[in-house]
Amino acid sequence: MSRIGKRPIALPKGVSVQCQERQVRVKGPKGESVLPLPERVEIEIAPEKIQLQADYKNDKDARRLMGTASARLRNMIEGVSQGFTKRLQLVGVGYRAQVAGTSMELTLGFSKPVKYQLPQGVSAKVDNNTLITLTSHDNVVLGQTAATLRSMRPPEPYQGKGIQYQDEKIRRKAGKTGKK
Repeated sequence: MSRIGKRPIALPKGVSVQCQERQVRVKGPKGESVLPLPERVEIEIAPEKIQLQADYKNDKDARRLMGTASARLRNMIEGVSQGFTKRLQLVGVGYRAQVAGTSMELTLGFSKPVKYQLPQGVSAKVDNNTLITLTSHDNVVLGQTAATLRSMRPPEPYQGKGIQYQDEKIRRKAGKTGKK
């Protein structure tokens, strides 16, 4: 049996879980998420915990599916109760960001500003024109949004300019030196 999958998942107060037609719906104060449950995995919902089960002796893939479903359910429960946050930092002269509703305008050294429409469920806040804070209840959508923003101007190794995660360390290269 999967070591992660066999552990019961605790439900915090204010979070409700329902399963209808193999769709697990998790509701909480930060939002609502839906997970399609794999066919080989069964779920038991109690008032304070969730338990997943699978026939792993006859089916080797069921063990992996149960672990994956368990991890995704844990992330969904954490997301709807506490939420997830990612921070991006703009490094470079003249690089800045602005948020207007659900769209962002990024000035990244191109000839025109880049406009980006935030996905549903993701909100952004900009501090000091260079620090972008993304928040969402869905970890997958949040990570994809951060990766998309970072790919617009990835950090380069010579001067370190670009969009980087706040805690990211960029390996710098020495660059060219003149003849001596």
